[in-house]
Amino acid sequence: MRPIQLLIRTLPCFVAAAPFFAASVAWAEPTPPTAATATAADTAIATWDLTDLYANLAAWEASYARTRAAADKLAVYKGTLGKGPAAMLKALVAISDLNREVARLYTYASLASDLDLRVSANLERNQQAQALLTHLNESTSWVAPEILHVGAKKVSAFLAADKTLRERFDYFLNNTLRGAPHTLGAEAEGILASTGSLLAQPDTLHSQLANAELPVPTVTLSDGKQVKLSQPTFQKYRQSAVRADRKLVFDEYWGAWKKFEGTAGSMLTTQIMGDHFTAQSRKFGTALQAAQFPDNMPDTVYRTLVAEANAALPTLHRYLRLRKRLLGITDDLRYYDNYPPMFQLANEPHFSVAESERITLEALQPLGEDYLGLLRKGFGSRWMSVYPQEGKKLGAYMNGSAYDVHPYLLLNHNGDYDSMSTFAHEWGHAVHTQLAARAQPFEKANYSTFIAESASIGNEMLLNDYMVEHAANREEKLYYLGEGLESIRTTYFRQVMFAEFELAIHEELEQGRPLSGERMTAMYCGLLRKYYGEAEGVMKIDPEYCTEWAVVPHFYYNFYVYQYATSIAGAAGFTDAVIKEGAPARARFLTLLSAGGSDYPYELYKRAGVDMATPGPYRALAARMNHLLDEIEALEAQK
Repeated sequence: MRPIQLLIRTLPCFVAAAPFFAASVAWAEPTPPTAATATAADTAIATWDLTDLYANLAAWEASYARTRAAADKLAVYKGTLGKGPAAMLKALVAISDLNREVARLYTYASLASDLDLRVSANLERNQQAQALLTHLNESTSWVAPEILHVGAKKVSAFLAADKTLRERFDYFLNNTLRGAPHTLGAEAEGILASTGSLLAQPDTLHSQLANAELPVPTVTLSDGKQVKLSQPTFQKYRQSAVRADRKLVFDEYWGAWKKFEGTAGSMLTTQIMGDHFTAQSRKFGTALQAAQFPDNMPDTVYRTLVAEANAALPTLHRYLRLRKRLLGITDDLRYYDNYPPMFQLANEPHFSVAESERITLEALQPLGEDYLGLLRKGFGSRWMSVYPQEGKKLGAYMNGSAYDVHPYLLLNHNGDYDSMSTFAHEWGHAVHTQLAARAQPFEKANYSTFIAESASIGNEMLLNDYMVEHAANREEKLYYLGEGLESIRTTYFRQVMFAEFELAIHEELEQGRPLSGERMTAMYCGLLRKYYGEAEGVMKIDPEYCTEWAVVPHFYYNFYVYQYATSIAGAAGFTDAVIKEGAPARARFLTLLSAGGSDYPYELYKRAGVDMATPGPYRALAARMNHLLDEIEALEAQK
């Protein structure tokens, strides 16, 4: 039973349409899919069904009122936790039940808001739900200090005496006791809890700017086509086979962000100040230490991740040199050359949602029938908002916070291979959520990001291996091998680079140095040059593109990115083991996913056979990348 913020499992990833609340707070008709090739089967599952959460807005409002009133009465339990196991259980169950309902309320409000960020009524309702989260934390801020006052000896006796208390709350109670050095008095805890909504605002502001209000340029491509460079269209046209078009969209898109460099810098600086404030208030030396503490994550995991990624940069540079050669670039390789496929197919593959479902099921056969059955259940239900539409939140995520309902997935599916890979990724989160909810009580179902991304990225790897194995010809095989390489670049090296940047900007503030958008751009430029090998002659980094940091939402998630990067190494290890060992490795992996948040993620990893504080998992990932490079070079040599 962690603070409610940690119960909201919304897993953002870089990478339609659904009903939404209109400004009059009435339901609008579902918007048809925008993908021109959508099939009838696709259209049938294009919209998610929020009535699984609440029948209508009136039901949501009634639950909100009841929950708010119940939160106001929680003070009745104050002073009762030490009276005996039954009294402690009664209080914790009451609090947990409210956490559960607030998570459901927040899920409904945030999903409705994300479908069209231009609808003010939905934004306001989302803020209302966020405020309720803060209020609940304020109303329960006395719990941790009181548990510490009861003391470890008495808590241990209570747990031994009451089976239900032990089964539902042992992890929470023991973790609270572990946090004694960082737990304040009841009054101070109440003040800290009241800052929740305020500290969430930088992310809200960034999302509003990036997704809805940033003025985006219109460019004319070499074929005369005019394109408005929203984030999805930028992501599409940065892959153009015409190098001049790639440069054009980069110049204009990052030029637009450059105009807001100061604003973006102020928003991110405010986020970092908030992280620093929370860390100092809780007597941590740094914001990183504060972020690692809830998961009891050894600092060596972060340090080993960064050290091993840097040690593997020659492998990344090997890939980039291959990319330069295959793209036929004779002058300097540039940052805008990262995105076009190295291998072009005569007929670009297109995957409808129905085809993505079918292929994902086939690719994930090694995970067994139980796993596949949960996938089929989700595919047959209205759990997804599938297609892009104006005003809809960009990217993709899975929200599994409504424990008693089911996961919800937001996608922006456009039919390419990346969309199918994202589809498999997010459904990895959804199955993970179902496994954890099935095996664990609500209080232990919330899993760490460290484990979450192993589940989803493992799906991506199995999908890529499947596509390579089932390629119709040499050209297709090369295409998917190239996609596999690019996945490692973006989900490992790029994310570790993000992690280095995030730590660096936090350290700037912690060491008393000023931060600004311009300063962040300079720091980001230095990392781009290191990772992409400018000194080694691998790639030339244009300073104009160093405002890329400004668009990344991950920097508002308090050291999320290094957890994500760590996960891909875990995913590589688990995927390799499942393929080589079969049932025993599959059992270990599914046991890990089913464990939810019943133990610390580092310990769960070790129990599954992977020690993330050692170089092994990261070197296995580098070996996978070198293996893909070897395969490409062998196929190229057959020409």
